[in-house]
Amino acid sequence: MTDFLILDVFTDAPFTGNPLAVIPDATGLSEDSLQRIAREFNFSESTFVYPPEDPAHTARVRIFAPATELPFAGHPTIGTAIALAAAGHGPDMVLELGVGPIPVSVRDGKAQFTTPVPLFRGVRPGIDELAACLGLAPDDIQTATHAPQMAGVGLTFCMVELVDMDALSRITPDLSAFRKAADTYDDRPNFSVYCYVRAGDRISARMFAPTGGIPEDPATGSAAAGLTAYLATLEGRDIALTIIQGVEMGRRSMIETTAALENGIVTATTVAGRARQVAKGVLTLS
Repeated sequence: MTDFLILDVFTDAPFTGNPLAVIPDATGLSEDSLQRIAREFNFSESTFVYPPEDPAHTARVRIFAPATELPFAGHPTIGTAIALAAAGHGPDMVLELGVGPIPVSVRDGKAQFTTPVPLFRGVRPGIDELAACLGLAPDDIQTATHAPQMAGVGLTFCMVELVDMDALSRITPDLSAFRKAADTYDDRPNFSVYCYVRAGDRISARMFAPTGGIPEDPATGSAAAGLTAYLATLEGRDIALTIIQGVEMGRRSMIETTAALENGIVTATTVAGRARQVAKGVLTLS
């Protein structure tokens, strides 16, 4: 039998934020069971915790979406760190993720991590194709600041600015259009689209990755990090954002981000947020 925890991440209220399953000790699980366990929970991600490869670090953490393993994701990093802090680790930790070691701190119920992974910028998908994916008209997509752009800091998303909150609320994903876009623009089975509306330093966002088993995500820390790094690069300055996500799903989340530049290049992107445990149990696999 293997213990598990369920936490709601990027929130301090139960049944809001983004649910996360954490297996605090995955050493007894077979390799072929990890993806099946993640699919059974069917959250946007589940994490499996192992002893660190470097004894100076806190833990090695593997992250699984329902359809695939991920090298990095924000809400699993925040939620797992808070679960480890509750078990007596920290307040300062280093978690070994697929993108390398990530320092994390947990203080007063809030976790924060900083990633030095550089900003990646890929292709720019077509506006008509993205509008079809989202069930919107092409003129619902804002291009004054930037055209839709594949970008990220460890995990890639298509960053799409929309003209207003009405457009954000009207999104109706089209799975067939997403599949076509995934074949065209992404080398992974999932094509992830991060839509947002900006008002100063406040972002309202939604994220969709239906071909990867995530019809909509209540909070996406890795996308928030990527967007923050991308906007800081475009503006040529350090920025700090508050990102609200999951409202349309009834699971409001709040993510705090910063990005620091040196000579026009993002050198560090920080993501912070709260989480709370809402359940615990035992996996009975035999």
